Amino acid sequence: MNGSVRHLLGIEDLPARDIVQFLDTAEVFFGVSTRRVRKVPTLRGKTVINLFFEASTRTRTSFEIAGKRLSADVVNISVSTSSVSKGETLLDTVKNLEAMHPDVIVVRHSASGAPHFIARHTRAGVVNAGDGLHEHPTQALLDAFTIRRAKGHLADLVVTISGDIAHSRVARSNALLLTRLGAKVRVCAPRTLLPADMEQYGVEVYDSLGPAVEGADVVMMLRIQHERLTEALIPSTREYARTFGLNRAMLARAKPDAIVMHPGPMNRGVEIDADVADGPRSVILDQVEAGVAVRMAVLYLLAAEAGQSPLA
Repeated sequence: MNGSVRHLLGIEDLPARDIVQFLDTAEVFFGVSTRRVRKVPTLRGKTVINLFFEASTRTRTSFEIAGKRLSADVVNISVSTSSVSKGETLLDTVKNLEAMHPDVIVVRHSASGAPHFIARHTRAGVVNAGDGLHEHPTQALLDAFTIRRAKGHLADLVVTISGDIAHSRVARSNALLLTRLGAKVRVCAPRTLLPADMEQYGVEVYDSLGPAVEGADVVMMLRIQHERLTEALIPSTREYARTFGLNRAMLARAKPDAIVMHPGPMNRGVEIDADVADGPRSVILDQVEAGVAVRMAVLYLLAAEAGQSPLA
């Protein structure tokens, strides 16, 4: 793929073979994090810009670490201290960055489609690190990578995704990716947090957590996104926790070897109890670890020279 694909803007238009290549390449990079010297020369001389218009801990940090472990020059732009705070338009920001000849621009933005706009106005590769209510492709890739490492495969697994589905770009990207690789995806939320068109993603839709979790191989919980809610869509967080929170009793309805996931940040005691989040079936920190390897794979496949080895 390296040299042939310029951008990673979403899962929607990504063929299954390319998804598998991202995952397989991440396996190559996964061991780098356990070395004494956690660095390879793969992207030496390349420049990666992390342009985040929204707050982020895991995604921004893992992209920064991924770039540095590939020996790239990594520049982090904080929008609050950039010219955007003075009224600079997105187009002017992109034009100024383009004049500095970056190789990859990683962007998170509150507006759906912002990475696509940037991709049309730069010669650099563009990675969507989350755009509005649209997609979060690298989160879906790292989730699939985590599941595959835990279960050995993705095909025919039952994956339940529960939470604020209406406002979740993670849910959309995961639904697209996991169904494309043969998993059976269930999404669950109160009716007020379920998009009307969710079934078009090839998923089963539930408005009650118990039946959605029944017999699941993977249970992925999502938080209530208060910052995106424009009206009272749930009675209260206490009521939501009582009816849609994942506790040990609810998890017992899944398969005995089911794993528990969460993209973070977690609202402990709301969508997930602490003893489940920290319990033996949780792979939440494995997701964080996987994020570095997956994002190394993304940067490599977008920025490395054609034919270049991942570790050289």
